[in-house]
Amino acid sequence: MLSRKSTCLYVCYNIFMEIPITQSEYWHKLQEDLGEEAIFVKENDYQYLAIVKSTPTGKYLYCPYGPIAKDITSFAQAIDSLKELANDHSVIFVRVEPFLEEYAEVLPNNAKKSTDLNPKETWILDLTGNDDVLKSKLPSRLLRYYKSANKKGITIEQSNNPEDIKLLLKLQQDLADKKGISTFSENYLKTELKQPFSTLYLMHYQPEGQKNKEIVAAGLVFDDKTTRYNLQGAQSDTGRKLHATGILTIQLILDAHAKHLKKFDFWGIAPDNAPDDHPWKGFTAFKKTFSGTEVKHAGTYDIILSPFKYHLYQIFRKINRFIRKNK
Repeated sequence: MLSRKSTCLYVCYNIFMEIPITQSEYWHKLQEDLGEEAIFVKENDYQYLAIVKSTPTGKYLYCPYGPIAKDITSFAQAIDSLKELANDHSVIFVRVEPFLEEYAEVLPNNAKKSTDLNPKETWILDLTGNDDVLKSKLPSRLLRYYKSANKKGITIEQSNNPEDIKLLLKLQQDLADKKGISTFSENYLKTELKQPFSTLYLMHYQPEGQKNKEIVAAGLVFDDKTTRYNLQGAQSDTGRKLHATGILTIQLILDAHAKHLKKFDFWGIAPDNAPDDHPWKGFTAFKKTFSGTEVKHAGTYDIILSPFKYHLYQIFRKINRFIRKNK
């Protein structure tokens, strides 16, 4: 039997082997295609993708869900490597998102908790096992809707045509206008869809007697060697009445299982103590109808290298948030 310490090292090693897509060479290529400056470093026991970001007060490095390391000692070495890289690029801070909560314990004293960018908590569905095992983990109500979808005039197609991203963006913008939130640009989403790991799902609705199809839901997913990430999605008012998001999610999961992927990452849930007005409260309730497991990351931290410029950066950040909120 493994000791508690050995078990932790075993789990850490496996997480290191299953690298999140945001710390992969795939994501490095995406950043380059987006015109971003990004540095990819890979050593025996750790690796990281650091994206160079510019602000009015100076540059910083951002490691989305990284760095990734074999164990906590290797993570500390990765942080030292990042600090050296930061000095070479004269940045004012390094933004990291340790994949494991305990890794935050070895962050340097000049590290400060920041607003989380990528979700700190997420919901993971285990896709291993046969079809019957998987379907036992899916909500029976949604499975019924899925099985009767064709009879109601609902069809789902996959697309890798960048021009089709406009269909997802339209749904997202309609939702954003109602809830006062922002969306990614068309160019950003198009560039994502051009990547080999990306697939756009489109749900059409054409009830009997209607000549034209209507797009009622869309979703953009990313696949790496083990995991399908459900990052982008939206539905119309008609789609909501048809339970489109539920039907589409079932399709996403079944297709991921058919590709022999091991996990389905719902990409973000609200924390357990979240207030009722938390923007992810409804999404979280929906995701937890699937028999998954909650996974917690450490959250976003800034390793401050230039305190004065970092203070100015925070002031500009607050001003920009105020402007966006009051537009």
